[in-house]
Amino acid sequence: MAEKRDYYEVLGVQKGASDDEIKKAYKKMAIKYHPDRNPDNKEAEEKFKEAAEAYDVLRDPDKRARYDQFGHAGMDGAGGFGGQGFNMNMDDIFSMFGDIFGGRMGGGGPFSGFGFNGGGGRTAQRHHGSDLRLKVKLTLEEVAKGATKKFKVKKDVTCSHCNGTGSKDGKTETCGTCHGSGHITHTVNTMFGRMQQQSVCSTCGGKGTVIKNKCPHCSGTGVVTGEEVVEAQIPAGIQDGMILTIQGKGNAGRNNGYAGDIQVYVEVEPHSELSRRDNDLVYNLLLDLPTAVLGGSVEIPTIDGRVKIKIEPGTQPGKTVRLRGKGLPALQGYGYGYGDLIVNISVYIPETLNKEERHAFEKMQGGENFTPSQTTKSSFFQKFKNLFS
Repeated sequence: MAEKRDYYEVLGVQKGASDDEIKKAYKKMAIKYHPDRNPDNKEAEEKFKEAAEAYDVLRDPDKRARYDQFGHAGMDGAGGFGGQGFNMNMDDIFSMFGDIFGGRMGGGGPFSGFGFNGGGGRTAQRHHGSDLRLKVKLTLEEVAKGATKKFKVKKDVTCSHCNGTGSKDGKTETCGTCHGSGHITHTVNTMFGRMQQQSVCSTCGGKGTVIKNKCPHCSGTGVVTGEEVVEAQIPAGIQDGMILTIQGKGNAGRNNGYAGDIQVYVEVEPHSELSRRDNDLVYNLLLDLPTAVLGGSVEIPTIDGRVKIKIEPGTQPGKTVRLRGKGLPALQGYGYGYGDLIVNISVYIPETLNKEERHAFEKMQGGENFTPSQTTKSSFFQKFKNLFS
């Protein structure tokens, strides 16, 4: 497969282009390579799809930010067209960018009345089902390994009695609004004079026919209320607040239209011992005084279970220990490899002492090894400052 061109290059705009400039540039490209203007032209069709893919990414602030930082690699696994190559359905392009392709979808948009609507405006409009929103709660362990979540979703589903057509017997009759033409013609005044403009008939949706006997189970809509078990694949490394899109699993579109999507909002539950900092994990270790002074080994939690780490003699409060690769995996498109586990060490100072303990500390008080030097003081306060900065 040929290497993808830069999205800004595809639309002919600079990297800092405004949203309005990007939209205007895409509209210009879409008109130039529109399939109704270039029938049976495979090259024009590919350029039309390429422009749609570029626009889909650059019009979205989140996708655009990822693309600006990581290039095409940042689009792997992204929702929408970005990251899916050029294997796009033409109807999906027209439906997603309805504000651009109003004439194709029956909205009287920029292509209406100029011969770019395929068959004189007779292109039938397909209804789009609405999107659904779900929330999924994940543990930190699920974030580390990825997870599969299943939801039982109540939604509009295709009517099984009429197979989504909305017709009781499959019979139709000529639309009384457009008299079977599938479009309505208007005369409008423009700067070029009076012109005729066509739009898809809103009564029949461009079909030219309407249902004669409506299905009693769905009242002619082709959809009924039902439920479906939907599976969501949660990628490892996902972050709290991210949104996953499950395409085509939302409400069914009326009369065999396009199904909507499901937006899955991710909420990562707090861990009892570990906290997250990007792909790193952080653990705050509180040492007892003898271990800090004499050294030893202590057990700490990791995402894969508990492990022992070595504590050097004379370990100071504020010291950090970094366990390489013991953090979380980078989400695909946001980097590579694993983060680290950062252990922040503090030392517990006893609040009460018995007689023997107090006597032992009184003997040490003022001893050469128990009096910090100026260098030690400076080093300690710098570590303390770094810990909270």
